[in-house]
Amino acid sequence: MRILPRWAAGAVALMVLTGCVPDAGPSQPAPSPSASSAAPAGEVIGVSQTPGFQIDRPRLAPSDAKPDGFADGLSGDGLTGYLKQSIQWRRCSNYDCATILAPLDYANPSGQAITLALARKRATQSPKLGTLFINPGGPGASGRNMVTYFASKGLEQYDIVGWDPRGTNASTPVTCYGNAATDAYAQLDSSPDDDAETQALIVGNYEFGKACWENSGELLNHISTVDTARDLDLMRALVGDEKLSFVGYSYGTQIGSFYAELFPQRVGRLVLDAAVDITDDDSVIQAMGFDLALGNFAAWCARQGCSLGAGKDAVLKTITDFLDKLDGEPLTVGDRTLTQSLAATGIAGYLYGGVPAWQVLARDLQAALAGDGTRLLKSSDGLNDRTEDGSYGSLFYSFPAIGCADSKDEGVVEAEQRWVADQKKAPIYGKYFGPGYTCALWPVHSGPLVKPTGSGAAPIVVIGATGDPATPYQNAVTMAEQLTSGVLLTYEGEGHGTFGGKSSCVDTLVIDYLTKGEVPADGTRCR
Repeated sequence: MRILPRWAAGAVALMVLTGCVPDAGPSQPAPSPSASSAAPAGEVIGVSQTPGFQIDRPRLAPSDAKPDGFADGLSGDGLTGYLKQSIQWRRCSNYDCATILAPLDYANPSGQAITLALARKRATQSPKLGTLFINPGGPGASGRNMVTYFASKGLEQYDIVGWDPRGTNASTPVTCYGNAATDAYAQLDSSPDDDAETQALIVGNYEFGKACWENSGELLNHISTVDTARDLDLMRALVGDEKLSFVGYSYGTQIGSFYAELFPQRVGRLVLDAAVDITDDDSVIQAMGFDLALGNFAAWCARQGCSLGAGKDAVLKTITDFLDKLDGEPLTVGDRTLTQSLAATGIAGYLYGGVPAWQVLARDLQAALAGDGTRLLKSSDGLNDRTEDGSYGSLFYSFPAIGCADSKDEGVVEAEQRWVADQKKAPIYGKYFGPGYTCALWPVHSGPLVKPTGSGAAPIVVIGATGDPATPYQNAVTMAEQLTSGVLLTYEGEGHGTFGGKSSCVDTLVIDYLTKGEVPADGTRCR
């Protein structure tokens, strides 16, 4: 989460994929984090505080990896060849699908190209308003898949188009490990409490990054949110829209805010729901959101008379005692093991669902306390994009690759210092998320950091839920403040992602904005 991918302490991962939290109600859109160049061979970026232990960035040999979807660049001046593409939609079940090419490197468009995969739900009402692009977050979740479950009622005048961002799923994907090696990596203790665990975690992240470079190569240098925002503008042009209409959840709000920074005059109607942190202020971290949500669950559980404890503090103690016990005595689940890190990830998975998932979480925690960790492990698998047959989807690999491309380059020592600070802000998940070694040991440098303001853009609606576990509400407040034309819409409730069935108040305001251009009053609050 950044528990699972271990790349930036204080941030969690992924999204609740459709159906990945058993019986937890409708799935919600994703969570989330924040041109690169290969790190010089042997650059020392940090020395672990473990006595006598030192680690460098991977010493990179050139990689000639050609991930699926690499293609020859299109000829023409600048982007001319790419802008001349015609999207060839074909029928895929009840939806349309297509692929297009985009430059691997927008600074060298005539060079290598990559593939982007799209899906479309056609408009069914007139007059048509154009195309509404959607993204579920991650980073790395499938926008094509989102087309199949996006709440489009009231938006029938739009073609709904989702795409798999570069590095993910059916687009040119990041590739790292095979399934067995990924299982071993996921089993590492993400919150080490002795020298051996620390060394294992550092070496594991070192080897993971090296494998991603060896199997993905130059793709890792061109996978940032800036690159994805440019892809979005290319798609806007190809569907023939003068302005962009967009709904992005979680990490999708980062895509939207970066788009507004790069192309403010092309912003039409943007809805950014479950806002990530786009500031350079680290006072609010993601782990604080999970601690808040877990505390809200604990208080609710006690009020319901659940068996986990008589009061909020007692319920929290039951949970943390259970997790701490797993550190030395993991649970056997068939031929697998429920570790402390996997259990903490699994519990987080339920928190995405808000109140509808709390009763299920209480039941499954009780089962785990009695020795049956099956359901917690299944929830963890959902966040880790691991399927029942033991294979992993691309999200496990694209999430850290994109996150590291967007993050500040720091070393191992800085990651450990940040972990200490994070535990003071969020004593529970700040601890279990662990130090962010992945980006500290990532084989390519991040690009320039972006602090978007979207100056000159049309009004942008920013939505935040007061009980959001993965993107704390304060992120929405600061995003709406930092974006020059940002308008804050608050949902007073739980869960991650609001538009699409949680609040009729929010849904009505968003639909009226997208279809009629009626901008909600800044500061509007809904239940």
